[in-house]
Amino acid sequence: MEISSYSINWHYPTSIRVGAGRIRELAKACSQLGMKAPLLVTDPGLAALPMVDASLQSLREAGLNAGIFSAVKGNPTGANVAAGVEALRSGNHDGVIAFGGGSAIDAAKAIALIAHQSISLWEAQNPSKVDAAKMLPVVAVPTTAGTGSEVGQASVITDDENHIKRLIFHAKLVPAIVILDPELTVGLPSKLTAATGMDALAHNLEGYCTPLYHPMAEGIALEGMRLVKEFLPQATREGSDIHARLQMQVASTMGAAAFQRGLGAIHAVSHSLGALYDAHHGLLNAIMMPYVLQVNRAAIEPEMERMARYLDLAKPGFDGVLDWVLDLRAELGLPHTLAEINIDDAQAELIGQMSAKDVTARTNAVALDAEQYQQLFLKALNGTL
Repeated sequence: MEISSYSINWHYPTSIRVGAGRIRELAKACSQLGMKAPLLVTDPGLAALPMVDASLQSLREAGLNAGIFSAVKGNPTGANVAAGVEALRSGNHDGVIAFGGGSAIDAAKAIALIAHQSISLWEAQNPSKVDAAKMLPVVAVPTTAGTGSEVGQASVITDDENHIKRLIFHAKLVPAIVILDPELTVGLPSKLTAATGMDALAHNLEGYCTPLYHPMAEGIALEGMRLVKEFLPQATREGSDIHARLQMQVASTMGAAAFQRGLGAIHAVSHSLGALYDAHHGLLNAIMMPYVLQVNRAAIEPEMERMARYLDLAKPGFDGVLDWVLDLRAELGLPHTLAEINIDDAQAELIGQMSAKDVTARTNAVALDAEQYQQLFLKALNGTL
């Protein structure tokens, strides 16, 4: 398609405070956004850790009436968001701190969006129905390096009743202030470091491969993938390496900036499997990645040539990229097939249908129908490259 035929809106990230120890600025960031009583939204695991308690204490010492809500699942649900809204309203909170990985941040963003609307969460899938003036301010504090949700315009929430993941999108859903403090990620276990890091790679890779016109996103994606190549193995091996941790946080944030260009079949299938099996999103992306590359090969050969050169891969072109992805996954100790994480073929047809309907399928490099998505899923299930 000729560039002249495109008519596209570009949006780019927000105020980001980068560096070790920047969490000490949390109270100041909240005050700058007019918050007097922030609600810190996190997950149960983080809620039990000293970093959350220390953050709450610093907020209260600064005179802020801070509360906490932590009933958020690994794949946050509409019920989680509803409970968070109730906690926000009952505590008279006037803003939200999204503290944690992508699940907590997505839930926090959805709570801030819907808390004072007159519509339901699922109605908010139509951004024109959202009253932007009633959205609450958000400070995002990511403690993983994968989703990039801290600079994303979307929140991914599972609809438990219909067993699907829904994307709530609004241009003002991006948190107003982000704190990227690598010290908060040091305690992340190696397997989660690897899986979330592959999520960051998937965002950059799919953002790079979509057919939409967005040269800025394309450039960011290439550099984001270089950071993953250079620093993910080290961050996984040596979790205390602050420099590697910071570079992976930046790669994650870059991935979310890059996928403003769109995502693709990796996420279409992962969203479906996450909704049906409640599996870890980053791990699903890591498994799906090489199979989707193969399906898209004919459409992305030129992009793979440039990517292989930029990343200085041992082998040129598509084969070089595929080999690198497979080698990286093996180095990180991640599985090659969906069967290895206890997914079966019982719902293969449904997975194909759900994936074809997923919003991220619209910008895959190759248009796939439900049957093709079903076959893609089966290849990833059985390890057929």
